Amino acid sequence: MFKIIDSQNDATFLREFVARRNAFDPSVEESVKAILADVKANGDEAVRRYAEKFDGAKLSDFRVSQKEINEAVRAADKRLTRVLEQAAANIERFHRCELDNGFFYDDGDGVLIGQKVAPIERALFYAPGGKAVYPSSVLMNAIPAKVAGVSETFLTSPSDREGKVHPNILLAAEIAGVKNVFRLGGAHAIAAFAFGTQSCPKVDKITGPGNQYVAVAKRLVFGEVSIDSVAGPSEIAIIADEEANPTFVALDLFSQAEHDEMASAILITPSRELADAVQREARRRIERMPRRVIIEAAIQRGSAMILTRDLQEACEIANKLAPEHLEIQTRNPFELLPKIRNAGAIFLGDYSSEPVGDYFAGPNHTLPTSGTARFFSPLSTRDFLKRTSIIAYAKERLLKTGDDIAYFADAENLPAHAAAIRARLEVQRGD
Repeated sequence: MFKIIDSQNDATFLREFVARRNAFDPSVEESVKAILADVKANGDEAVRRYAEKFDGAKLSDFRVSQKEINEAVRAADKRLTRVLEQAAANIERFHRCELDNGFFYDDGDGVLIGQKVAPIERALFYAPGGKAVYPSSVLMNAIPAKVAGVSETFLTSPSDREGKVHPNILLAAEIAGVKNVFRLGGAHAIAAFAFGTQSCPKVDKITGPGNQYVAVAKRLVFGEVSIDSVAGPSEIAIIADEEANPTFVALDLFSQAEHDEMASAILITPSRELADAVQREARRRIERMPRRVIIEAAIQRGSAMILTRDLQEACEIANKLAPEHLEIQTRNPFELLPKIRNAGAIFLGDYSSEPVGDYFAGPNHTLPTSGTARFFSPLSTRDFLKRTSIIAYAKERLLKTGDDIAYFADAENLPAHAAAIRARLEVQRGD
C-alpha cells in the first residue's frame, strides 16, 4: 500500500512531489491546436463534425431546450433534488460574503481616487459528462457567477449518442439558475465559446473541470478569453497526530485517490503508530472499494506517508507540498492553522472530511492544484468581477505635482507623456 518515508532520511519523494507540474502529452496539444483552428475557421460545421467523431452524436441543435431541462427536473430523484438545493443555498451564502465593493476616497484639492467593481458579461461553465458526471461542479461554478452578477451564463456538457445531456447536470443547471445549456463537450466546445460560432456565443470567461483535451484547450485559448485555471490531478494531504482515527484518515486518503490514477494522497504525521494503523486500515478496506484499481494505482504512483519529528515539521512539509486539500486531524487543529500558508482548502477536525467541502459546506471546491496554492486561490465571485481604476484629478493638484510627473516621464524617455502634462501646466500658469 502506502510508501512510508522518514522526513529525516528520505527527501527524494518530497523533492520530486514539490517539483510536480501539469505535463500533457505533446500529441494531445497538437490535436487540440488543430481542433481550435478548425472551429475558429469553420464554426458550427466543425463543431458538428467533432461532436459526431468524439461523442457519436449527430446534432442538429446544440442547445438543450427548456422542455428537456423540465423533464429532467420532474424525473429527478427527490432526495437528490433536495440535497442539491441545500448545497446551492450553502454555496450562495458563502460566496455572498466574498463580494467586493467599489470605493472612492477624497485625496484633497478636489481629487477623487477610486475603483469601480463590475461583473463580466458572459461566462461559460464546462461540466464533464463522460465517465464522470459532477452536478456539484455545476453549482460551484455557476453560483459564484450568479452572485457576482454575470448577466449571461452558459453551461456546456457532452451528450450521449442520442444527444442527451446527463439529467443530473440539467437538474443542477436549473437549481443554479443557468438557462442556456448546450450539449457539447471536449476541446471543440471550448473553442466554440472562446471564438464564437453561429450557434455558440463568444464568452468572456470559461471555468470548470474536464479531461486533458479540455484542460489543454482552456490553456491555449487563454488570452482570447479568461479561464479559471489549468487543473491538475486531485490531491489531499492530512496532518494527523496519535489521537487521529485511522479509519477516518484511511478513507479520506481514498476519497481523493479514487478520482484517477494520477491523484495523490499523503499522510504527514509524527506518529509511527498512527501510520501503521492507517496502513492496516487501508489494506483492510481497499477490498471493498468499488474503485479499487484506481485507488491502488494512485497510491503506488504519487502517494505516501511521511513521518516527521513533530507537528511543526508536519506543517512545514505541508507548506512545501501546497496541496489542493489539507486536512488537520490533531488534538487541537486550530492551533496549527496559523502555521499553514499554502493550501487550496483547509479542513479542521475529525468531522471536517474533505467530501464535506466537495459537496455541501459552501466554500468552492474548484481549488489550485500541482503546488499552485502557493500563489493561486479557490474559484470565487472575484473571478467573475472586473476592477476599473478611477482617477478624477483637479487642476490645483496638477499644479502642485505636474512638474514631478513630467520629470518622471522624462526619466523613462517618454517625451509625449511629459508634454501632455506640461501643456496643462502652461495653460494654468499662463506661460
